[in-house]
Amino acid sequence: MIGWFRQYWRTLLWALTLSIAVWIAAVTAADPDEQRAYGNTVTIEIVGQDPGLVIVGEIPKQVEITLRAPRSVWDRLNGQEKPIRAVADLSGMSAGEHSLRVQVQVSEGPARIVSVSPSSFTVTLEPLASRVFPVGLTLNGQPATGYQAGNPALEPLEVLVSGAESLVEQVERARVIVNLTGTRESIEQETEVQLYNENNQVLRGLSINPSTVSVNIPVSQQGGYRDVAVKVLVQGQVANGYLLTDLSVFPPIVTVYSTDPALVNALPGILETQPLELRGASEDITTRLALNLPEGVSVVGEQSVQVRVGISPIQSNLTLSKINIEVVGLAEGLDAQISPSEVDVILSGPAPLLDSLLLQDIRVVVDVTDLGLGVYQLTPKVEILVANIVVETVLPNTVEVTITTAATPTP
Repeated sequence: MIGWFRQYWRTLLWALTLSIAVWIAAVTAADPDEQRAYGNTVTIEIVGQDPGLVIVGEIPKQVEITLRAPRSVWDRLNGQEKPIRAVADLSGMSAGEHSLRVQVQVSEGPARIVSVSPSSFTVTLEPLASRVFPVGLTLNGQPATGYQAGNPALEPLEVLVSGAESLVEQVERARVIVNLTGTRESIEQETEVQLYNENNQVLRGLSINPSTVSVNIPVSQQGGYRDVAVKVLVQGQVANGYLLTDLSVFPPIVTVYSTDPALVNALPGILETQPLELRGASEDITTRLALNLPEGVSVVGEQSVQVRVGISPIQSNLTLSKINIEVVGLAEGLDAQISPSEVDVILSGPAPLLDSLLLQDIRVVVDVTDLGLGVYQLTPKVEILVANIVVETVLPNTVEVTITTAATPTP
């Protein structure tokens, strides 16, 4: 037996190698390797960071990864939510600048990492610093005429600013900004805190706690001033067949003033305009009207208001019966008979136009151009000489046209 093994061991070894190669080839053919980029970007996870240090500046947030793996592994990777992790480990790193290599972990195997972009990056760590700043208030603009702002109140009065030591040292003040322009009501709002350096530039990248403060500013009307609504005084009616679709005034509210507050307080809450004449109007109107003011009372600002009036014709329908059909395009030497020879036409449009429509303004035709002898089913066409009138229906909508040879006249 030993002699036989010594004689044929090379043959056995060659057979074993060949069988392994065949097995590998068969497995590879059934589940071939594929190299491709992973379809989703992978977020970089920062681990091991000293809680007393913060990252300064921008660092990559995501990486793109290319893998080589069997097709079955790709199928499993694509079926999972987060099969790949990208980790940047800051363990043991102190303040200063450091070079980090991105470590990629794949949940399914076998898989080989072909490339990672970016594969490394530089990070700068600084000590974490905190400082308390009082919150200031900046008011922009003025309340509406006749109104005044009272003393503002902030809550809280201080905020805690945290972040990289070099950034915290640049903070000069913390402020909130409120716009008062044209306001007529007291202000109660949450306003975001902004940090500024000595050059009055806004600083970013710092944590503010709380990030907003409550701002309360009372706004009240001064004595002798009052806001009243404007009422347009209308006279007459629009033309027959037309409809008033819109009546607007700008501004709808005006501020009045008097040295005697009793005069403005006695107003009923509205001011009427000078009369707006609508008698016989048939189109839109845009005009300015003065206000009827009691003696001793004046309007703050513009002394008139703009009035816009929308006027549209009333839409209606009209049926015209037994309109004769004309034949056009008939070749010489031919005759045409139409059955029926008359149609009913239903029209729609502005009532004034329909009321003034004449029979000579409408024409119904059938076109037989290039048609020879025979019987045809044709659709009449309606021609209207007046604009903005629509043909709704023609009854019947098809007529029979018989084309024959014209009779020779008797001498």
